[in-house]
Amino acid sequence: MATKDLRINRQIRAHEVRVIDENGEQKGVMKTIDAIHLADEAGLDLVEVSPNANPPVCKILDFGKYRYEMEKKQRDAKKNQTVVKVKEIRMQPKIDRHDLETKSKFISEFLQEGNKVKVSIRFRGRELAHTELGKDVLDRILAILDENGVQYNLDKAAFMEGKMMSMFVSPAKGKK
Repeated sequence: MATKDLRINRQIRAHEVRVIDENGEQKGVMKTIDAIHLADEAGLDLVEVSPNANPPVCKILDFGKYRYEMEKKQRDAKKNQTVVKVKEIRMQPKIDRHDLETKSKFISEFLQEGNKVKVSIRFRGRELAHTELGKDVLDRILAILDENGVQYNLDKAAFMEGKMMSMFVSPAKGKK
């Protein structure tokens, strides 16, 4: 829950709330007005931490400090996230062996960087009648990756979408 969604002190709409004091001890269920007076006596705020509970759970704490801690946790969680990009390699079914090896080298580099790769074969005109040629090219790419010892997972095997045949390859778990 975002800190700006939290209700504090007089913004709390419930008639009764379950109160937890600044030491983490349960004070029980009491009227909201009494809980606000209790927080005022301690020089702190009454913060609704679990609005969906019945009755809502409120804590007596310093709201500024609490908001800072929550934002800090969100920043740290964002730092630890890894952004996976999807790179795309396009080719045609009548690709030369050397060109195929070059494209495979790019695919292995993308996988080693930790990116997913969408390998697409574009069919033009009468080539659409021979989609098995595209499947053969995709199989040869996987064979080249295996020969070079590239660790990968085949997320989605060869499939047709319009005039393109594609497959998705991602880096193997634990490898970067």
